[in-house]
Amino acid sequence: MKPVILASQSPRRKELLLRCIDSFLIDVANVDETINPNKEIEFEIIRLAKDKARAVFERHQDCIIVAADTMVVLNNTPLGKPNNREEAKDMLRTLSNNTHQVLTGLCIYDHNGPHTHLSVSDVTFRNLTEEEIEAYVNTGEADDKAGAYGIQGKGGCFITHIDGDYYGIMGLPIAKVATMLQEIRQ
Repeated sequence: MKPVILASQSPRRKELLLRCIDSFLIDVANVDETINPNKEIEFEIIRLAKDKARAVFERHQDCIIVAADTMVVLNNTPLGKPNNREEAKDMLRTLSNNTHQVLTGLCIYDHNGPHTHLSVSDVTFRNLTEEEIEAYVNTGEADDKAGAYGIQGKGGCFITHIDGDYYGIMGLPIAKVATMLQEIRQ
């Protein structure tokens, strides 16, 4: 059986992939993650996942590569990882009392090329106070997360409703990963 490599340094993706398979390697893809504003965001999320998977596959052509990219989108505007604490606060203010989408592009790459999937989930936030936003940003949890929050952490307290894949929101839709890996390995 071919080894699996996770093309990510995300501790969340590592934790989630361990729910699907017992062992894998990690090799981080260094790719430009700039979104082309002239293309559909759904296309761009899949493209980023494919770029990551392809970059790692070029170094490990005898392996199966798992890569993903997650983006928070509100009113067709992507909210990536905040560059600083003020940007994180602005994102949370924008998400407050609104429903947004979390898109996770998944790519599993092997000798047959890319196999892709797009996980789309709707997430509704309750109304957040300035004090809550300030306290949350001060935890540091918002720093490295798309949309400036993590569903699996304290940010989960902001969410009143989810329509979609919880694990996709975390960054890796594990049911789809397990299914795709099973199909690829047959």
